[in-house]
Amino acid sequence: MGVSRIVLTGIRDMDLTHTFECGQCFRWVPDGPGAYAGAAGSFAARVCLDGSDLLIESTGGDEAFWHNYFDLDTDYGSIKRRLAGSEPLIGPATEYGSGIRILNQDPFETIISFIISQNNNIPRIRKNIESLCDRYGEPIEGSCRHAFPTPEALSDADEDELAAMKLGYRGPYIIAAARKYLECGCPRDREELLGYFGIGPKVANCIMLFGLRDTEAFPVDTWVKQIMNDMYGFDLSDTRGMQSFAREKFGELAGYAQQYLFYYYRDRARK
Repeated sequence: MGVSRIVLTGIRDMDLTHTFECGQCFRWVPDGPGAYAGAAGSFAARVCLDGSDLLIESTGGDEAFWHNYFDLDTDYGSIKRRLAGSEPLIGPATEYGSGIRILNQDPFETIISFIISQNNNIPRIRKNIESLCDRYGEPIEGSCRHAFPTPEALSDADEDELAAMKLGYRGPYIIAAARKYLECGCPRDREELLGYFGIGPKVANCIMLFGLRDTEAFPVDTWVKQIMNDMYGFDLSDTRGMQSFAREKFGELAGYAQQYLFYYYRDRARK
């Protein structure tokens, strides 16, 4: 299998840095000016934007696959206008992260990735995930990368091997999650996710938003706590109050609001 070139035209409201650096995914890294290299499912790819054209060099996946993966049917211009119209305070955030798109990621990959993300930093999360893929994922033909491991592969993983990958206490969580996924299928809601060994409210909400496309989900981490304290005066410990407020304030757009606010605060703080 060789590398094919796909061009998706008429792209609006998209910036690859905003999309890949907003905390929703971990397998994409910068690869030259304006380009990113990574993997989606069992395909490896390099992508870049040239004006309103999205250029994709990949080992597989047709136009429909990549169109869906980058969520190109969703009108993000309308989402930003609705958010800023209902809450003027969010306007600067929608402008700052104007190119964010929420990817359509594989649910199982999202579950495992966010289990790994707990009490972890981005470089280490990426390293942990790539180590897991290299050991338990199938090689991607035409690439030096490996696909994300299947539930079957991780259900038989060895705890000592996972510990050697510096996954720490997360190793047993990964194995248990793979076995539960095989037994019960893809979780349908937050309650089912909270039934997984090692998944708490914050990780469950991340998986709901990034893996199950529940755009009412509003993950609350340290950054979001500070945002809600600064914008609305919430006590930093009032996670439930923040989530309840976000659902009432933003409704089905709560997850989008979270992404714009998260990227706005975190990215500026790093500069």
